[in-house]
Amino acid sequence: MRLLKPRARLVGAEIEVPPPAPGEVVVRVSACGVCRTDLHVVDGELPNPRLPLVPGHEVVGNVSARGEGATRFELGARVGVPWLGWTCGACKFCQRGRENLCERARFTGYTLDGGYAEEVRVDERYCIPLGGPLDDAHAAPLLCAGLIGYRSLRLAGDAEHLGLYGFGAAAHIIAQVARHEGRRVYAFVRPGDEAARRFAEGLGVSWVGASDARPPQPLDAAIIYAPVGALVPAALAAVAPGGSVVCAGIHMSDIPSFPYELLWRERSVRSVANLTRRDGDEFFSLVAKLPLHTSVVEYALTDAERALGDLRSGRLSGAAVLRP
Repeated sequence: MRLLKPRARLVGAEIEVPPPAPGEVVVRVSACGVCRTDLHVVDGELPNPRLPLVPGHEVVGNVSARGEGATRFELGARVGVPWLGWTCGACKFCQRGRENLCERARFTGYTLDGGYAEEVRVDERYCIPLGGPLDDAHAAPLLCAGLIGYRSLRLAGDAEHLGLYGFGAAAHIIAQVARHEGRRVYAFVRPGDEAARRFAEGLGVSWVGASDARPPQPLDAAIIYAPVGALVPAALAAVAPGGSVVCAGIHMSDIPSFPYELLWRERSVRSVANLTRRDGDEFFSLVAKLPLHTSVVEYALTDAERALGDLRSGRLSGAAVLRP
């Protein structure tokens, strides 16, 4: 499925995948998650995508061809293709282990063609080897919802009382990780969204409430997964002195002004930008040790537009996954 211009419908297209260049592999796609970032790209909320574009960056598949010098994976190997698709390796950020901030970085499904397709050509260095018990559809959301969720959890520090705002694909994964680590999880959902409330309760969180409610216990940290700037002051009001609010999305509506009192006493607000390959290694090593369950709704590749619409309207609990 291809995007020709922002704020347009996806269209089906027959596109020949060129032979892999040196260091590249071709991955035959078996599942591709539908991420909110895809929605931001399609809806024109992220600037300057490479057009025409094949979206999708939660890709699971098998290596079907290798370019010269591509020896990291055997043919047939099961791999994941995440958002980060290439970095320069030479800038100050790359040299300091912060390749997620590389100013020349390229991103799958945004500045590189992604996984709303039968095949995708990628740099093998940025693929993630996938083992473990999860099948392809249930593994796909881990490639962004899981990875970005994991990075946001690490930036939240050792918070014992952790709030999650926006209980969708990322939050339902990270709630399980956080509970495994012995944290108490407080889930914040849209007022009146009983489906999201039941979804969160089913994962054994300590408390579920509306996004504008105060939890029964001051939070040590909060992570905001919903792209709603108004949640920042709400989360600041819910965290204890010294606590942090982590904004995990690549796009967010404007943050409204708020009194300095909410930030005072060494509270902090910070963002998460992209991911590193080290995040991938750490997260999937952790996944192998967890009884992790991802809740998915499967769609045919030709129904990508419907999957995006269901995500846009909030009709999904868990994650949408396309199957070619």
